[in-house]
Amino acid sequence: MQILVADDDPVQRKVTVRWLEQWGHAPRVEATGEDAWRALQDISGPCVAILDWMMPGMDGPEVCRRVRAATDMDPRYLLLVTAKNAQDDVVRGLEAGADDYVQKPFHPAELRARMETGIRLMDLQQRLAERVAELEAALADNRRLRRLIPICAYCKRIRSDEDYWTQLEKYLGRNLDLRFSHGICPSCYDDVFERELGELGAESDGPSGSSPDE
Repeated sequence: MQILVADDDPVQRKVTVRWLEQWGHAPRVEATGEDAWRALQDISGPCVAILDWMMPGMDGPEVCRRVRAATDMDPRYLLLVTAKNAQDDVVRGLEAGADDYVQKPFHPAELRARMETGIRLMDLQQRLAERVAELEAALADNRRLRRLIPICAYCKRIRSDEDYWTQLEKYLGRNLDLRFSHGICPSCYDDVFERELGELGAESDGPSGSSPDE
């Protein structure tokens, strides 16, 4: 995994990079808070960062504050490295948005243990995000399926969930609270209504050549 190392001390940077490489990670090194902030904004950038508290321009806590204020960023795990050991300083760093902290001087095993905790959390969040995306896709498919309405190709009746066949207007009226006014379109008038009127007229005239008195 790519790990961001932000420290203005070249010796400490070199030591930390060597440890990370030994642990199988790919370090990305920055010397200032501004560069660290830009690296964390990169959509393909590191999701775990080891930030020195004291850096020129923008310090570690300020980087943490900017990351937490950026609502459009992917989750980042921020490990703050500091020589400060007063309780108020530790609280201030955590309130700025750091997930954890390591006090200098520290043993490499401690740094590795805290960093691996962050990596596990980031992996978990990634899996959860993928699972949420899968569930959202499944819900979208379900909504599309629920919009499929079985309708008879001939009489245009709709089959309900209870397996009853209902006229279209009754189904829509019951489910969508719609009301209908009925009429006859020109095509149906020519094809059906006019023909039926002609048949009714022929029936009322009776057989050809006969009269009502016969």
